[in-house]
Amino acid sequence: MTRQVDVHGTQHDRPPAGQVSRPRAAVAGVLAVGAGLAVGDLLAALVAPRAAPISVVGALLVDHAPAFAREWAIDTFGVHDKIALLIGVGAAVVVLSAVAGLVYPRAPVVAVGLVGAFTAVGVTAGVLRPAGTWLYVLPPLISGVVCAVVLLLFGRSAIRSARGAAGHDTGDDTCGGHPRIAAGWSRRRFLGVAVVLAGAIAATEYAVRAISAAGGAMAERMRLRLPGAADPAPPIGDGVDIGVPGTTPFLTSAADFYRIDTALAVPSLTTDEWSLRIHGMVDEEVTLTWEDLTALPAMERIVTLTCVSNEVGGDLAGNGRWLGYAMRPLLERAGIHPDADMLLSTSVDGWTGGTPLSAVRDGRDAMLAIGLNGEPLPLEHGYPVRQVIPGLYGYVSACKWVVDWEITRFDQAQAYWTRRGWGVRAPIKTASRIDRPAPLAVLPPGPVVVAGTAWAQHRGVRRVEVRVDGGPWQTATLAREYSTDTWRQWSWEWDAAPGLHTVECRATDATGATQPEDRVPPIPDGATGWHSRVFRVQD
Repeated sequence: MTRQVDVHGTQHDRPPAGQVSRPRAAVAGVLAVGAGLAVGDLLAALVAPRAAPISVVGALLVDHAPAFAREWAIDTFGVHDKIALLIGVGAAVVVLSAVAGLVYPRAPVVAVGLVGAFTAVGVTAGVLRPAGTWLYVLPPLISGVVCAVVLLLFGRSAIRSARGAAGHDTGDDTCGGHPRIAAGWSRRRFLGVAVVLAGAIAATEYAVRAISAAGGAMAERMRLRLPGAADPAPPIGDGVDIGVPGTTPFLTSAADFYRIDTALAVPSLTTDEWSLRIHGMVDEEVTLTWEDLTALPAMERIVTLTCVSNEVGGDLAGNGRWLGYAMRPLLERAGIHPDADMLLSTSVDGWTGGTPLSAVRDGRDAMLAIGLNGEPLPLEHGYPVRQVIPGLYGYVSACKWVVDWEITRFDQAQAYWTRRGWGVRAPIKTASRIDRPAPLAVLPPGPVVVAGTAWAQHRGVRRVEVRVDGGPWQTATLAREYSTDTWRQWSWEWDAAPGLHTVECRATDATGATQPEDRVPPIPDGATGWHSRVFRVQD
């Protein structure tokens, strides 16, 4: 360090000319990359809503992640797995952009090369999107160009002037009447530009949200009026919902319905853009538009869906009132070859699911759904069209945003999760869970109502049994069965004695098969085991 005497005769330490402020450099890099991403998001909102840079890179990670990583994410974060991935990608972008900013003052070419690497990853991700077009390349490409330009213009701000480093930064170009010793931006100028740039980034992202809300699928869904059901669902009679506080309601609201899929960014597909191509082992290829579909008589059914990732006692199951169109007649239009046994469904984002054709043609209420609980499908649950097939785990049956059906064979094609070692046909296993008392609850002695939910879709639940502390099994009271395709509530009253207690439950389906005791993890074809709750009864 050298000493500098100001006009008052006071000595100050000052850094050598050209010393880099690391905080400034890191902030400059983050803001440069942030500006590029904001411009990329805006361009995507205008020309290709599913091609935002972070979204396409995140989707690339999801598509190419090993099965164990995806399974770990679902097990760890459940329905919040996408939020966790976005946070992880965002954190990585912040760190890497800060590194680019730190490198720039000393090695500009290297810093710009890092930005180029970011851009190359984004462009590659856009090119590899299954449903992508050349428009998917533009947002990450333009984003990278903006990042580089802003870094070139803003990166030098990290070189502090002597005056600014000494803490006497007034924003002028002199220091005690003498020219600055080091070229660079003053603290005031740096802060001013940084605030303006951050504000511009925030305003751009706000505009992106406004554009998304004002047009496209989101706005269309708000205006859409569903057709009436020519074949309505039977009414929910008395006794179907037991009404015990703390139990899961018979119908699951759209807001509470679980969501597990591989779409990092929710696809935004309008009814005008939607079509369904039916091809493969068929007599005649068929393409259906929204108008073709909605010209058919609509059906309404209440069906319980379950995710294969649901742990014993988990909440990755939901019961909804679905409006849609029978799948079997649509397949018959194309003429299925006798030796075909698989329906390979493809989502607009490229995800695939393989359904046994027998499950669509055996008389169960397999449908292309367009509504949930009296409203158009929420975007995150498949708007405008998704599949609902009772009795099968969602990864082989419940394709959302479905746009393609290939009729094929299981020995000729594999779907997304079966390629990763999951089960092929995936019938839903019999399950039951305790909803109340809550885990580790503290209860008064005397009558305690134990209640919960059981399901064995497309077979039905015949019996639920409960036991306390490993004692004899007691038969619970079942709610009235709505249909074999929906879950069934149950309750059991126990005169509780003081102490710490463990309650277990098990269900038996209509075929007479009881859910097994042995705990088996969800992957590859569904969890098994008895659910239990521990709680305390006060003395």
